[in-house]
Order: sequence, then C-alpha cells, then structure tokens
Amino acid sequence: MTSKYARAEHSEFMDATAEALASANLQLALSRLGDTLAAGNRSAFEKLPGSSLLRDKARAIKDETLAHLDRHLQELEQAVIARGGHVHFAADAADANTLIQEILKSRQAHRVVKSKSMVTEEIHLNKHLEEAGFEVTETDFGEFIIQVAGERPSHLVGPALHKTAEEMAVCLNEEFDQSLTKDPHEMAQFARGYLRQKFREADAGITGGNFLIAETGTVVLISNEGNARLTTSVPPLMISVVGIEKVIPRLADLPIFLKVLARAATGQKLSIYTSMITGPRRAGEGDGPEEFHLVLLDNGRSRILGGPMRESLFCIRCGACLNTCPVYRKIGGHSYGGIYSGPIGAVISPLFDGLEQTYHQPHASSLCGACQAACPVKIQIPELLIRNRAAQHEAHVAPRAEEWIYRAWSWAMRRPGMYRWLGAMASRLLKGKARDGWLRKLPGPLGGWTEHRDFPLPAARPFRDRWAELQQESIEPVTQAATATPSGAAAPSR
Repeated sequence: MTSKYARAEHSEFMDATAEALASANLQLALSRLGDTLAAGNRSAFEKLPGSSLLRDKARAIKDETLAHLDRHLQELEQAVIARGGHVHFAADAADANTLIQEILKSRQAHRVVKSKSMVTEEIHLNKHLEEAGFEVTETDFGEFIIQVAGERPSHLVGPALHKTAEEMAVCLNEEFDQSLTKDPHEMAQFARGYLRQKFREADAGITGGNFLIAETGTVVLISNEGNARLTTSVPPLMISVVGIEKVIPRLADLPIFLKVLARAATGQKLSIYTSMITGPRRAGEGDGPEEFHLVLLDNGRSRILGGPMRESLFCIRCGACLNTCPVYRKIGGHSYGGIYSGPIGAVISPLFDGLEQTYHQPHASSLCGACQAACPVKIQIPELLIRNRAAQHEAHVAPRAEEWIYRAWSWAMRRPGMYRWLGAMASRLLKGKARDGWLRKLPGPLGGWTEHRDFPLPAARPFRDRWAELQQESIEPVTQAATATPSGAAAPSR
C-alpha cells in the first residue's frame, strides 16, 4: 500500500468548516448519526435499569483511580512483569515512537498489523514507522479504508464515518485495481481476503487498549470486528500502546465499564468481542504472542492530572458526545483539525496541542449540554469548554480585533445608560432593513450570523420599559382594591 498523509493537523477551522458544510456526501453521511448511534445510545440506557447510578459508579472509579494513579501504575507494572511481559513508560509521542521502533528492530520485525487505536493516531505511529521502513497495515475495516485514502479518523468509533459506501468503493478500486460495487458485504469480503494474508505474514501486532487492569496486568480490547483478536494471537510479537489514564484498579470494575461503553458507543448491550490479554503465551496455550510489550503513554496527561481540567481524563473514548453534538453533526471530525474531534476533542486537543493552534475548537459548541447528557461517565464537558475559553483569554491567544470587541461589549454591559442607548440606536438603524420583524442580512462583520439563519429585529420598546409598565399595571388593581371599602364594612383589625 502506498503511504499517504494528505491532511495536515490543525487546518484552518473556518475554511474546513465551510468545506464540510458544502459537501453533499459528508452531510448525507453525518445526517445518519442522529438516527443511528445517537438514538441507539438513548434507547440502550433507557432500557437499562439504574443506568444513571451505573454511570455514577463508573465515574467514581475513574475519579478514585486518577487520585492514586501512581500507585495503580506501579501495581500494573508489577503485574505485567510477573506474567512475563515488559513495561515501558513514554513521556511523549517522540519517546513512544522511538521505543516501539527499537522493540520491532530487536525482534527483526518488519511487517506490522494494527488494530484500531486512537492513541497510536495521537502519536502518528504509522507515519513514523513507515518512514523508518516498516510495513504497517490497519486491520479494522474503517481504519483500513482511511489508511488507503491517506486520511485521519473522523470519529472515535467510526473512523470512516465521513465516507459514503460509494466513496469507499472508489477508494478500494483505485488502490487495488478492483471493480467493487458499493455493496458493504462485497467490500468486506475483499478486505477480509486481503487482510487475512497480512495476518499470516505479520511479524508483530500493535494494539491500543480500552482498559488496563492494575491487579492482573491485563489489556482489555473491545471491538465489533475479529481483527483485534487476530492482531493479538497470530503474530509472535505484541505491542500495546495505551494512555496512562486507561488504568482501572480491579478486574471486578471491568463489567461496569463494559455495560456503559457499548451502550454509549453503538447502543449495544455488549460489544461483539471483548478480548483480555494478560502477558505472552504460556506453556500449553495454542495461540497468543511469544513476547508482549506494554507502552504506557503520558504525552501531557500527568500535567492535565494536576490541573483544573483533570476530569477530561475520565473519557473512555466512546464517541457518544460526537453523536449528539449539533456542531459535530454538521461539520464532521476533520474540521476540528486534530486527532480528537467533537466536544471531547474540543476539550483535550487544546490541552495536548496548545491553546493557540486549536483556538476555534472550544468555541465550536452551543453549550447545550447534550454531550454531558450522553457521556457514560458524566464528564461536565460544557464546563470544561468554558475553562478552555477562559484559559485562551488569559493567554491572550484570541485575535486582537475579537478581544477588543469583547472588551467594548463588557464595558457597555456594565453601564446601563450606555446599554439602553445602544439598544435604541440599533433598533432605529436596523428597522428599515427588517422584513416581518426579521433581518435576513446583518451589515459588515456581523453578516456571519445571517448566512444560515435570520436575526430578530431588536424590540422597538425594550423589555426594561415594558417591565416598568407591567409592574405599574399589577400595582394599580391592588391599590384600588385596598382603598375601595364596601359601605358598612368594618376596617380590618391591626
């Protein structure tokens, strides 16, 4: 397969958004989210008795684990080593990529198969391995498609969700000189035959990890395709790359997360495959790797752990917030410019990649709260987005013109007389441009508001004036009733 990396990270957000809104195929693909994944999420939790309490429990486990993460990581390391595995700590992406290359070279492993992993996308592992001369094949069907297309995942769970079936068929036909139709079964059959050969030839398998169990040293992989099991059982060498926040203390904690993750991600009661790998193959076992390495990635996580954005590390990468977000469902994942998109991406991308180059992401939200309602661990995403906005303000990364506009607005809002005068002037100036009480087009830089929606004309009489009248109208009947004493009636006693 030809190596392609067409899309650079952190493309200009406004241009990428305009492109996404203008793409008929993308809008068609995104329009299905509300009726599929988002609806499945709501239905699955509605049918689960005590689902809110279960989500509270999952949240409490994440909270407790992160409060003592050093202890749990030490226990995890000891458990992996005790079962014949190797543990490596990577401070950042460069460190992780170097470690993985060294492990592969030590085993003379050239051909690598991978199961779906967002953390390896985060460190750009494929790009670094291919540049170093390794052959890398993604084996999840969605990841396989976007690897062929030279794109990044557009969704945490459905990496090729932005593509229609027709686009997938064209992609495969061009790369492999096939004549496949848009029939999903036909494309899957082709991919299955191609990838089975890659599994047979592979020297190493690389995975991510949904959870790490500290007490047993177990890597838990959850998927709806069998590729993850082939990646971990056929090649002689297995490497798992996992963020340090994925640790949970006990095996007994896992069922709680299995129940909420599948429902949040795809609306299933349980994902089709739940694989638990605890070290390399033992004597008498028929499959599994001969050698197992766990690479624990920090890459800014320990810095987040000690700050006000700590709650973002609760995320279990289910994608539920993307499925319900009205912004994501219009612009898709690539518009965000980074590896992580949607509401949670707008929270963590600025933390990983810096506030300045991700400036627009925390603002790409209506703060409606749909993301928090859908989150299986109840992360307060709107609050975290506001904190990112505040951090940008404190760091002065906003465009200078925008900063001055908000300062002027703040100044006027603190002066009632000025605010009333500006409101009256706006009403008079815009009245002639309105039709039926609505403005179809605002002037100058305000025109962005009316590109896709109308704007209500400011009221001719402000609410403050109406409120004073209403107060007076409500007082008068009471005053009249109090002064009108019926003939012969006694005055009320005091």
